[in-house]
Amino acid sequence: MASTDDALRPTRGRGVVEGAFALLEALRRHALGAGVTELALECQVPKSTAHRLLDQLIAVGAVERHGDRYRVGSQLYRIGHAWQPHPGLRLAARLPLHRLRATTGASAVLTVLRDDLALTVSSVPGEVEPLVPVRDGMSFPLDTAAGRALRGPVRAQAALDREDVVPGVCCAALPVRSPEGRTVAALAAMVPVGRRLEVVTQAVAEAGAAITRGLALGVGTSVELPPVLLH
Repeated sequence: MASTDDALRPTRGRGVVEGAFALLEALRRHALGAGVTELALECQVPKSTAHRLLDQLIAVGAVERHGDRYRVGSQLYRIGHAWQPHPGLRLAARLPLHRLRATTGASAVLTVLRDDLALTVSSVPGEVEPLVPVRDGMSFPLDTAAGRALRGPVRAQAALDREDVVPGVCCAALPVRSPEGRTVAALAAMVPVGRRLEVVTQAVAEAGAAITRGLALGVGTSVELPPVLLH
């Protein structure tokens, strides 16, 4: 009979930590949860190994079990919110994002460059939510407006998308600068077709400038609010 250590040894060259993270990544894609058989197949690990890894992840709060389905746990959520793509960026962007949504009706998205993708680190859903649901953690290709704003030259004009990615949705995106002038993020506003993108672009520019001012003032770098107060 195989021991616990045998079951947790690398499978097909995969180590225990890598296998655990593969399961967590799979659970991230299954917001409503997934069963152990489904997860084992998706992550290419034996079902017994997946079950043991999930049990260990449950023990530390990284995974939760509801019936026969597993979901990402609250402890992983708390750990994830400790990550800062740039010191104070998410908290400095919180109010400007909500103001951008209030003044334009747009879905407001703040992204950073990670692994050749525009990774969403803060977002506020707007009027295009049925067509383009926005969530923290989702990624956009670099050929989208947000991606072009992230990788463009310092003096680039706004990156515009006129139904290039999703029919019925337009987007305006601009880089967000640190107080030193370095691009640390991109701010994008997605609106229904027919809106004047010049007006949306101006609102995005004002929100981006407000984030830069917040970074200069050190908003969010000295005092972190508890997660319960951030949502």
